[in-house]
Amino acid sequence: MFSAVLAGPRVTVHLIRRLFASALEAAETVPRIATALDEVRATLRHLERLLAYVAEELPELADQLDRIRARVDGLEERPREPATQD
Repeated sequence: MFSAVLAGPRVTVHLIRRLFASALEAAETVPRIATALDEVRATLRHLERLLAYVAEELPELADQLDRIRARVDGLEERPREPATQD
């Protein structure tokens, strides 16, 4: 009978201990989450700079590609000369 009377407070104490342990564990993860968010922000800034660079270079690359195509087309249109043997 006596153990039945103490079962309620024992369960309550156990639940309160679990609650405090969970709260402490959650509080310990906050700095790790903040660090991870800072790393994500830094990665996004780096990607933004990289995309800006690519956007600046694409017109030049397209122009170079057009010049290469024109040269190849010019080579294909030229009549082929028979190879001379010595």
